[in-house]
Amino acid sequence: MFFLCSNYAMTRIDRTRIADALLNAPGWARVGLSDPKPWLREDAALELASAILRHAETPKDSEPRQTHLI
Repeated sequence: MFFLCSNYAMTRIDRTRIADALLNAPGWARVGLSDPKPWLREDAALELASAILRHAETPKDSEPRQTHLI
């Protein structure tokens, strides 16, 4: 009945995970956000968004004491 809101695989994305995803994104995408060419800024923004999504979809390691709950 509540399949979407009770999905056990859903995780919350916090600031540190987003920052980690951005720091691990390709360098050209991070630099490309400040490029004067609009098409390069758009490509860079899409690449950074993809990096964040890839990072968010990667399961976060659970604490050793919490593994029995999974």
